[in-house]
Amino acid sequence: MRSFLLLLIVLSLSLFTTRSTAHNITAILSGFSDYSLFNSYLTQTKLADEINSRQTITCLVLNNAAMSALAAKHPLSVIKNALSLHVLLDYYDGQKLHEISKGTTLTTTLYQTTGNAPGNLGFVNITDLKGGKVGFGSAAPGSKLDSSYTKSVKQIPYNISVLEISAPIIAPGILTAPAPSASDVNITALLEKAGCKTFVSLIVSTGVLKVYQSSVEKGLTMFAPSDEAFKAPGVPDLSKLTNAEVVSLLQYHALAGYTPIGTLKTTKDPISTLATNGAGKYDLTVTTAGDSVTLNTGVDASRISGTVIDATPLCIFTVDSVLLPSELFGKPPSPAPAPEPVLSPSPTPVVSPSIAPKSAKAPAPSILSPPAPPMSAPEGAPADSPDGTSENTTSENAAGDGRAPALFKTLVTVSAAFAAWAFLS
Repeated sequence: MRSFLLLLIVLSLSLFTTRSTAHNITAILSGFSDYSLFNSYLTQTKLADEINSRQTITCLVLNNAAMSALAAKHPLSVIKNALSLHVLLDYYDGQKLHEISKGTTLTTTLYQTTGNAPGNLGFVNITDLKGGKVGFGSAAPGSKLDSSYTKSVKQIPYNISVLEISAPIIAPGILTAPAPSASDVNITALLEKAGCKTFVSLIVSTGVLKVYQSSVEKGLTMFAPSDEAFKAPGVPDLSKLTNAEVVSLLQYHALAGYTPIGTLKTTKDPISTLATNGAGKYDLTVTTAGDSVTLNTGVDASRISGTVIDATPLCIFTVDSVLLPSELFGKPPSPAPAPEPVLSPSPTPVVSPSIAPKSAKAPAPSILSPPAPPMSAPEGAPADSPDGTSENTTSENAAGDGRAPALFKTLVTVSAAFAAWAFLS
């Protein structure tokens, strides 16, 4: 009974731990109408996926009035950068805010991970102003603490904390920086700068670049292999493919839709590509280990190695190997089972004269038939040792190599001696 109760406790703790490590910011905020606009922009910018993919996070939310003022007249890519500054890569609740060492600290935000935040622009300054007030501001030199902690909204210790702040945190230049227009982005220039010149040559010569460009406005995600990826061992000779097959291969390296790294991390089902022409055709699956994201084709796997651009609705990644769809290159053959060891046939045993089992009164031995004439050893066989046996008889028979003549000769000799003893007695 005690063991059973202990088992229940362990299972309960395990279930609690599993539940406590999962969070969904969209579901959390859906229960608060004051943050509906903030929640909507988290979904539109795909930041919700990035937040959900992180194990430890603090989200500084704005009520509808403050969020409306921030979003006014700004494109989605700019709003995404601004909201990224409100997602802290650490856990803060009301108590921790008032227990900051030395009263002030700089903490990293999601904006810092984009690579678009020079200097301290990707950090937020949190300062305990005493009297129950905590201020927030950009970590850039000279920035003011224009926002303050209002209240705690939701905590799942120590995975996610949602805190309301009074006003947006604005880093210098974050709202005024020119947002790249999807139609104005020079895809080939970006790819060449990222070291993907071979890929550029292929999409230009086949006309796939035009397919990419026509898809950008509605959303496009690209996976561009580096020049080194095309030189790697095992890459098929693309010159042996038809033009249609090369086009399918290149379209396989792009998705219809804006899919940033955070969304890829939370993707569980197979995802369609521009080459997909039917259910389960030319799709990809995604596996994640920490911050590492790997694309699986059914033939090989390729790791996302860098981000060329992430500006809604366009996202371009570099990958460390060419994506090889099974529809063109087939699935790798299953490894053949290891062959069973083939044993040499055992030599047919030579039946020696039967000897009656011992008993209290052993009967007299019967007279045996005259032995067969001795067989001569085959040419090249090892010479007999002085005791009449071959030097290698024991080892040869133990190895099961089927060489019986020496053994047969030994048995014949023993039989003859036994017969002579029986005759004389």
